[in-house]
Amino acid sequence: MEDKLQLSALDADDLGVVSAAVQDSLVAVRDCAWFADEKRFVLLLNRFKWEADPGVETRYWRTHSALVFNEVKAVHHHKIPLDQPDRVLDLLSMGLEKDGSVTLHFAADRSIRLEIGRLACHLGDVGEPWPSPWKPAHP
Repeated sequence: MEDKLQLSALDADDLGVVSAAVQDSLVAVRDCAWFADEKRFVLLLNRFKWEADPGVETRYWRTHSALVFNEVKAVHHHKIPLDQPDRVLDLLSMGLEKDGSVTLHFAADRSIRLEIGRLACHLGDVGEPWPSPWKPAHP
């Protein structure tokens, strides 16, 4: 099994790499938190390891990861069921918008938009990966 993934994003190109790494991550609503005093937004992910070697023991792996955005001024939700903390969301992509904000796009037309002072994003795997029999598939 490969080492734990550690990535940072300081510009749009970097964010594209991090977005590819977190594609199809699962996150419970309760595991998305904005720490306003710290200007930090954190998601605890169940990340599909796209980078894992398919020739090792099993074809698919998942791991827990932390996705952190610093310098967050405000957080806006679109169709995020905040009243359902156990609802699991499927993170599809992230992107830097023309206005400088970051949008996290989830399945079912859900999104979170982060107003940021500057892009400072970090992704880090935590814990040990586990085998998964399923590979995400969608159009």
